[in-house]
Amino acid sequence: MEFREIFAELIAWESLIAVAIFVAFLIGAIVLRIVIKTTASHIEKKSPDHIVPQLLKSARGPALLFSIILGLYLSILSLPIEGIEWRQAVTKAWTIGVVISLVQAAASGTKFFINWYLKVVAPKTATPLDDKLLPQVRRVALIILYSVGLLIILDTIGVSISPLLGGLGITGLAVALALQPTLGNFFAGTYVTADGAINIGDFIELNGGPAGNVIDVGWRSTKIRTIYNNLVIIPNSVLADTIVTNYQSPNDAMSVIVGCGVSYDSDLSKVETIAQETARNVVSSSSYAANFDPIVNFKSFGDSNVDFYVFARAKDRGASFKLTSEIIKGIHAEFTRQNIEINYPVRKLIYESVAMLPEIPPATR
Repeated sequence: MEFREIFAELIAWESLIAVAIFVAFLIGAIVLRIVIKTTASHIEKKSPDHIVPQLLKSARGPALLFSIILGLYLSILSLPIEGIEWRQAVTKAWTIGVVISLVQAAASGTKFFINWYLKVVAPKTATPLDDKLLPQVRRVALIILYSVGLLIILDTIGVSISPLLGGLGITGLAVALALQPTLGNFFAGTYVTADGAINIGDFIELNGGPAGNVIDVGWRSTKIRTIYNNLVIIPNSVLADTIVTNYQSPNDAMSVIVGCGVSYDSDLSKVETIAQETARNVVSSSSYAANFDPIVNFKSFGDSNVDFYVFARAKDRGASFKLTSEIIKGIHAEFTRQNIEINYPVRKLIYESVAMLPEIPPATR
């Protein structure tokens, strides 16, 4: 047998070994994927909320990818090919493959952890901070991971990334200036969510602005529905810089003040007693009232009446309107029954002499 034939057979044999190595790693990767899937399903049947099955599922893709890349690298190294340039090319390809695998693993791990937290932990927390903030964190983290991986790959293949980083710095500054309002709204929305003072469902009122129920707190704006069933979209930067009244904080109970007045001829002690008892009866029988003893206090001497107010507390803002109406009807009915007069608005004019009296027009038929 000639040398050429021996060399050809040797090359063929080593090529066969290289193919066998790659096939072995490929089969191993498939078996590993099946084992991971089976194990995850088995654990998930016993404990649906367990963290291990989700972790195993997120690791399947990166594990399969790394096994294939490793098998391909080892199979290529087993080939009888000499030369520094060839070895350098194989090493660069291996480095790129490892970077891709690591980036994929980091991205899968990030998505897994955040998704698991949103599914298992977030519903048990008292504030919506994690529900609103973590999806944004996930998006930013993935962008950073893929960007870093791309820069490493470019540097590996010999592309200088210094000019690219400088250009990105200038471009980033220009983009940041252009997106300043949007970024301001984003960080303001993060602040509003993190502060926890405004939650979905709360009835809020902006100082000198609209009022309504909060239906969504987004990354750019907050949406409220007014009592007229209109949707108002408020930029988060405006919401963060203005005075906001939350009618459902620190709790849903809301105080109501009912103003009234009685004639100057009335017995004020009697008026106070009747108003107090009436308000207590209304509160004790009303489904809109909170557990609070009403307060009656006189306020001022008005033009026509001695003014007073009844201070009570409703279960929430919606109930405050009903409770106010019930207290007004109850006091009016009791004052009418007790002959306590509520004057119409009148004004008494005093003239120093008869000559100052206005002329009375003659009667007309």
